[in-house]
Amino acid sequence: MGSAAAAAGAASGIKVLVVDDSAVVRQMIGAILARERRIVLAGAVADPVFAMQRMRTQWPDVIVLDIEMPRMDGLTFLRRVMAERPTPVIICSSLTQEGAQVTLQALAAGAFAVIAKPKLGVPAFLIDAAADLVKIVKAAADAKPANLVFRPAERALPLQAPAASAAAPAPDFQTTEKIVALGASTGGTQALEAVLAALPAVSPGIVIVQHMPEKFTTAFAARLDSVCRIEVREARSGDRMLPGLALLAPGGRHMRVLRSGARYHVEVSDGPLVNHHRPSVDILFRSVAGAAGSAALGIIMTGMGDDGARGLADMREAGARTVAQDQASSVVFGMPKEAIRRGAAAAVLPLAALAAEIARFRSP
Repeated sequence: MGSAAAAAGAASGIKVLVVDDSAVVRQMIGAILARERRIVLAGAVADPVFAMQRMRTQWPDVIVLDIEMPRMDGLTFLRRVMAERPTPVIICSSLTQEGAQVTLQALAAGAFAVIAKPKLGVPAFLIDAAADLVKIVKAAADAKPANLVFRPAERALPLQAPAASAAAPAPDFQTTEKIVALGASTGGTQALEAVLAALPAVSPGIVIVQHMPEKFTTAFAARLDSVCRIEVREARSGDRMLPGLALLAPGGRHMRVLRSGARYHVEVSDGPLVNHHRPSVDILFRSVAGAAGSAALGIIMTGMGDDGARGLADMREAGARTVAQDQASSVVFGMPKEAIRRGAAAAVLPLAALAAEIARFRSP
């Protein structure tokens, strides 16, 4: 009777398939996941060919996937999975510039999240990252797989700039320049691309925190810049916020908005993790509350955890317009849900409505 109960519990657990050509990595990830009651190790295989054979008899709830493997690379496998049956896939990618490029392709193809592992010392890294891995697997199991697949055709239609958009930017002596702050985590790479690519060339100055490993944000900013009419680049200390420009916080660094007279600029700095993150959405939002007050729009988007909820509440208290992405369009509703629970969001909108919300929020 006890064995029957155990079997029933296993059947109802989160079935995870690990796909990695390193036997050590498979063994370690398997051991980490096996300690969790909610998680069932459905298999640990050396490459996607073996994975597909296993999945013919039992489709997993979550896949942990290496990128560089023999016979079939992880990116090709990911695309096949998302085309056949969208499933949360957690990518294990090397923390290199080349790894960043491939990882961005994986995120664009529908990967749920990324664990950036070093080239050396992987076993020690996995021990240190065990708690985060378990948390991500559990969140992945609760995610909406349909929202992981980014289909450009489903973007909001490109917005036409208002008639006044051809005018020159507001003179420096004016103090009514409006700015926008965006915060996102899991699922945010696809969501941000959908929003920013739909903006007209003349849009309010934008600052963004997307939870992403160090070295990955440079490639992500370049990708966004290539598909947007606004300019998008990784932020550097002293960069001015300007209409038609979006500044992305570098991975591993906090970003704040400061004001000098009528001008806004950003400060990029080191510092301790906030809400387990650096950059932190809370750090950004709180700085915007202090620097811009009612001249700011804050939007908290899809993501795990609660980073940004307190900062958005500060923005609302300072008179800013505040918005949370709705549950139906979020990959993970953690961050928006917490902001809504705290009363920080004045409005709750679907992803497809966020670009129009930003475009309307323009300086006089």
